[in-house]
Amino acid sequence: MTDRAESLPAQRREGAVPRRLDKRLDRGRLAAAIAPYLQVAPLTLTFAIFLLIPIATIIVVSFWDYDSIRVIPDFMMLNYEELLTSSVTWQIYLNTLKYAVLTWALTLGIGFTVAYFVAFHVRSLTWQITLFMICTIPFWTSNIIRMISWIPFLGRNGLLNSTLLAMGVIDQPLEFLLFSDFSVVLAFVHLYVLFMVVPIFNSMMRIDRALVEAAVDAGATGWQVLTNVIIPLSKPGIAIGSIFVVTLVMGDFITVRLMSGGQSASVGLMMANQISLLQYPAAAANAVVLLFVVLMMVALMLRIVDIRKEL
Repeated sequence: MTDRAESLPAQRREGAVPRRLDKRLDRGRLAAAIAPYLQVAPLTLTFAIFLLIPIATIIVVSFWDYDSIRVIPDFMMLNYEELLTSSVTWQIYLNTLKYAVLTWALTLGIGFTVAYFVAFHVRSLTWQITLFMICTIPFWTSNIIRMISWIPFLGRNGLLNSTLLAMGVIDQPLEFLLFSDFSVVLAFVHLYVLFMVVPIFNSMMRIDRALVEAAVDAGATGWQVLTNVIIPLSKPGIAIGSIFVVTLVMGDFITVRLMSGGQSASVGLMMANQISLLQYPAAAANAVVLLFVVLMMVALMLRIVDIRKEL
């Protein structure tokens, strides 16, 4: 009896050690399983607070009613019905798409040319950095200042018209230069061309120069090298720049207001006018439709080009 009584505590102590080890292993597994969620929690919280909740709020408000002085919480489809059945709204959306397409085409041409020159024709890293910094100089000032700077240059009695008249190139001032679609697109290109230059330049700097040399050694012409080597490998940068430019133009309103002189309209300007008239549900419905249109355009670009190679 004595031997059995003495051996019982020892057996308990021996059994307690494995149980403690099991508990520690379980805690370690639990910590390892929870750790990824804890790491992603701050980013998820930030994403939810600054993106998901505001978008959800806009969607909810887009179904509310309103009058001249207040917003009435309700659920109704009238805002979307008025928006989608109005010919004026369709015209404004088409006009905004026109601005986006023209700006995209011009910024793509300018951005690709500038990026190609700096990446392949400027051999010195110092000069590449210098030229790149020169491209960024206009962005050191406000967008509005850069837009207003075009007015004395493009005006009826502005610098360009005065110079052309003095040279005898024209007999009377060109009216289309200012407060027109031309001036709006010109301002858009001026404002957003750098958003096309930077990602394309980044893609071109990643191209292995041995591929270009191999194509030249194989007898390819300069045009063939450009179309078969450089452009395909620059597609991720082109896609990223296109997404930047298109989304910025689609949501812009101040450029259209200033540079068109109130003679043109865009979706962003229409929403700004609705907000100034306290028509928040109508503006929210417009924002939802615009978000859907922009997401469709971005999705189309992503189906054409895989930008994960760039990221």
